[in-house]
Amino acid sequence: MRTPGMWRSVTAVVVLAAVSGCTVQATGTSGTSAEPYPVRFSTAPVGTPDHPTPGSPEKPAQPPEPAEPTRDDATPSQAAKPPKPAPAPPPKVLWARGDQGRDVREVQARLRQIAWLFEAPTGMYGPATVAAVKGFQGKRGLPQTGKTDTVTWQRLLNMTHEPGKWELYAAGDQPAAKPDPRCMTGRVMCVSKTSRTLRWMIDGTTLSTVDVRFGSQYTPTREGEFSVTFKSRHHVSTLYDTPMPYAMFFSGGQAVHYSSDFAATGYNGASHGCVNVRDEAKIAALFAQVRSGDKVVVHW
Repeated sequence: MRTPGMWRSVTAVVVLAAVSGCTVQATGTSGTSAEPYPVRFSTAPVGTPDHPTPGSPEKPAQPPEPAEPTRDDATPSQAAKPPKPAPAPPPKVLWARGDQGRDVREVQARLRQIAWLFEAPTGMYGPATVAAVKGFQGKRGLPQTGKTDTVTWQRLLNMTHEPGKWELYAAGDQPAAKPDPRCMTGRVMCVSKTSRTLRWMIDGTTLSTVDVRFGSQYTPTREGEFSVTFKSRHHVSTLYDTPMPYAMFFSGGQAVHYSSDFAATGYNGASHGCVNVRDEAKIAALFAQVRSGDKVVVHW
């Protein structure tokens, strides 16, 4: 049994050790002294992180707050999608319904070369040309617009050759050649073999122009300066037994007259030496104006 005197003795020893700065040494069971250890005194209150309450578990370390996702580590749904490529613009339209001119005539001539158009070129982009272009486009997997765009035109160029003058003007309407100097005075039917045209002229002024056809190499149309010898409205050839309406004779049996064959076949045929006209209305008007004795000049 411990007496009050014993508690006072122990307390005095602890206080003395703290004041003198010594270390407390434990005594082993064998009576020897154990290794000294320092006594540390903390000023932190009990229960703080630096001085936890005895028997309480230590607080685990908290993980760092996750960083906001950037574009590089965003989910596929959050990542920016690449922009869709813009659709290619449609090819440029070069010629379409209603256009006219020499370029349209070339389109028609090239379509004729590959049997997509059977009419002779007219220079007018009409329904027949639209239908021919649609057929050409459909055969090659192109949009069937009936319009000649840059893609259609390039395909047509690759499949055809440059049309010659008489491919372009198989239906006539070619520009007339410059008049021969002999045509510049008086009343003249000025006939050009170069342009295959006949100008009706009075004192150097052209009043009308018609397409004409000539004889073949075996029955050529004579060249030179002549005059109208006589006219025959309903003439029939006694040599070939063929009609020669609106005939105006200028050199023996050769005459300027209307030809239904020329109207039907164009320049695929030839006359027997006469100057054929295929526009019946125009030859009728010319026949009414020309007089016997008027000049006829056939030239290159």
